[in-house]
Amino acid sequence: MHLYQRWREIAAANADEWALREAHRSWTFRELQAELDTLPVATAPVILQGRNAAFVLGTLQAWRDGQLAVPVEEGVIFDAERAELASVPEGIVHVKTTSGSTGTPRHILFTAEQLAADAQQIISTMGLLREWPNVGVISLAHSYGFSNLVLPLLLHGIPLILVGDPLPETMRRALARGESQGEGFTIPAVPAMWRTWHSAGILDPCRVKLGISAGAPLPLKLELAMFEACGLKVHNFLGASECGGIAYDRTDHPRPLDSDWMGSPMEGVSLSVGSSGTLCVKSAAVGQAYWPQPDTALSGEGTFQTSDLVRLENSSEVYLLGRADDVINVSGRKVHPGEIELLLNSQADVLSSVVFSVPSANALRGEDMVVLVNLRAGAEVAKIKRELANDLAGAEWKLPRRWQIEPQLAPDQRGKISRAAWKARFLDRK
Repeated sequence: MHLYQRWREIAAANADEWALREAHRSWTFRELQAELDTLPVATAPVILQGRNAAFVLGTLQAWRDGQLAVPVEEGVIFDAERAELASVPEGIVHVKTTSGSTGTPRHILFTAEQLAADAQQIISTMGLLREWPNVGVISLAHSYGFSNLVLPLLLHGIPLILVGDPLPETMRRALARGESQGEGFTIPAVPAMWRTWHSAGILDPCRVKLGISAGAPLPLKLELAMFEACGLKVHNFLGASECGGIAYDRTDHPRPLDSDWMGSPMEGVSLSVGSSGTLCVKSAAVGQAYWPQPDTALSGEGTFQTSDLVRLENSSEVYLLGRADDVINVSGRKVHPGEIELLLNSQADVLSSVVFSVPSANALRGEDMVVLVNLRAGAEVAKIKRELANDLAGAEWKLPRRWQIEPQLAPDQRGKISRAAWKARFLDRK
């Protein structure tokens, strides 16, 4: 697929409809094309940063001029020479960077066909509509934001409202403005944002027609609380930078509180479990390769071997158990830190948490679990421990031994917390 030609078709078919809106300006499809026409010819990879119209226009500029589009998080200095982009294979149009939440970030190469397939799978699975503009509060540079916000606009004509920040008052104004114009909204966000908006009481299913949560598993208690408070069902979405969407909860009611069910496969996605218990994803949206160092997990044959430990039921129900590279050994028994984090993050007094292991002073134990938590003002760790113990009744050996309050602990723009980075910080203090 020629991405720029597809954009030209979308722009022509919707010329006088509005396409993109920021706080004080909006563009029709025709006006967006006209502004693109004023940009010089790009002669090198186009580095895309920010949550603004320039990011969208830069994407179109890269497509128009046959250059690589390279989304980069705000504040990050990208070294194209060090990334060896000059020698990227022919046919590659896009370079993603993994979050690095479990280690060192890596670059991933994509063809036009793979990007288009990811967007199509999201549109068809989630039911995105032009009548429900996307509200952009997540990072456009992250795979989630690019695929759910930028690609639907440019390849399918779904309007995009860019909001300066996810603060409740900012969101309240954005939703109120759209309501006055008779609009409903689709909001892709991360669990921490949904928690904040729920606490502020700004969620209204009459305005939020479709709520999506990704970046980290949506805590079940939060999902239920939002539904009970205002009738809004927020849909859990599982994806990865390497392959785009994996699974999505299409149901209209909250998932059971005792479930680790993530959803069912995206349209066009086939899932299987390898001998090690990890998930294998097969689809037309799977990236071409890691770059510049290849890895057999991503071989360019439409499959991605993840590190996610899962259980599949009827080949269509995905239950997430944890990550193979994060398993903690406690006295010969395995604990998945993601399970503990999900239980902690479901508690109203926990703003965020991260769980990892450190060597135990008791050689027979192998490893000790460490919990770092950021709590609401006035919350007590003792209460958090008691509730976690209740949730783990019958499996008390999974209770972490070491706890520390960490007021600076918070998800990044992608909704993730780097377990590796916080473990390193913890060990440096010892």
